Amino acid sequence: MTTITLLPATGKDDYAETIDSDTYLRTVSPPGFIARLPENAVPASAQKLGQRLSHSEKKHFTPEVSIAAEGIADELVAAFIGGLRLGTYSAGQGKSDHAPHPLAEGNISWGGDAGAAEILSSVQNRVRALVDAPANKKRPQDLAAWALESGDTYGYAVKVLDKQACEAEGLHALLAVNRGSEDPAVLIVMEHRGGSEADATTALIGKGVTFDTGGVSIKGSQNLHLMKSDMGGAAAVFGTLEAAARLHLPVNVIGIVPATDNSVDALSIKPSDVIRSHAGKTIEIIDTDAEGRLIMADGLSYAVKHYAPTTLIDVATLTGSAVRTFGYVCAATLSKHEELLEQFRRAGETVGERIWPLPPWDDFAKGLESDVADVKNFSGTPLHGATDAFKFLEHFTHDHERYIHFDIAGMALQQGPFAKDRQATGFGVRLFVEWLRAHGARA
Repeated sequence: MTTITLLPATGKDDYAETIDSDTYLRTVSPPGFIARLPENAVPASAQKLGQRLSHSEKKHFTPEVSIAAEGIADELVAAFIGGLRLGTYSAGQGKSDHAPHPLAEGNISWGGDAGAAEILSSVQNRVRALVDAPANKKRPQDLAAWALESGDTYGYAVKVLDKQACEAEGLHALLAVNRGSEDPAVLIVMEHRGGSEADATTALIGKGVTFDTGGVSIKGSQNLHLMKSDMGGAAAVFGTLEAAARLHLPVNVIGIVPATDNSVDALSIKPSDVIRSHAGKTIEIIDTDAEGRLIMADGLSYAVKHYAPTTLIDVATLTGSAVRTFGYVCAATLSKHEELLEQFRRAGETVGERIWPLPPWDDFAKGLESDVADVKNFSGTPLHGATDAFKFLEHFTHDHERYIHFDIAGMALQQGPFAKDRQATGFGVRLFVEWLRAHGARA
């Protein structure tokens, strides 16, 4: 059995390792560990300590772990245990010598209840594996199968619109992006009905581009393999719906994932094409690499038409502009609803998934005006690209008053201490679950 003693910090010990600049110290004495928490610790930092500990000391862990935590708040201990579970994740399942973490299916004993923290970590690891999976292992039909299996296991409703149903529904923008692919597009619709009929309904739409070549406006080869992560928004939606069901959240939430890859073929859409959309508006294609907003446009319109949600949310790995603005520190968000922005800002600070707003002013929409269609999909300039994407998507929300957009391009996949290359983070799941807990029933 592995033993972990969680203690209040008493100052820097000579034999301790600093985990980061302002949080934890730990000492190691295999097969036992001593982990220290400062008095002002927050759950997100306790989680980080547990994740670092279980990952870096994997070889010293056994499937049975016992934790003693006298003098540590239960909330921090639960977060630490959640971090231990996060640290069991590895993207190396495809290696011939891959061995799972001893604690991946093991037991953690403690005098309190860490059930919710362990569920969230389990969900986050499951969707991290989706994002890290190679494109040939997560085609649109694979994402649909994942959602169907999850819904069947955890008791929430899932339906999948195949290509024929998408055509009948008028999901023209999704189908236009899909034209270059060998795999038919799907629209995945998930429903967790944990609240009453009188409660609010939240719709959450996630970008499910399983691989993005850029289409005819093809991307460069440098880091192109990382475009397998272009369904990070879909992963956040999958995780949020599964977590809501497993945690029995008393809220009504709809998850919608338009799924396709963006490939190059003789049938691919081309710059100058004009396509239709589910909302009835026409779109001039300027750049086929601005495809995520096309499929999201149909997802947003479908959500409003069929569910009339109280709050309309989308999440996507959408623009390099968001990364150039905020780096890998926080996600970009845009909304004209100040209360929503503040609610999500607080939720992000609470769970350690920070977001920060960009201005949603209509001045930025001028570059999307088209001579031949209702709107362009790209302004043609490298300026304020994240805001341009938001202004484009606004056209397809049917003027929804409580609409908020999250661009997680810099957060869904990051270089970190646990991988040689960039690796999935599962960003968004905790953010949305925290907001649903606090505001979802009465939004």
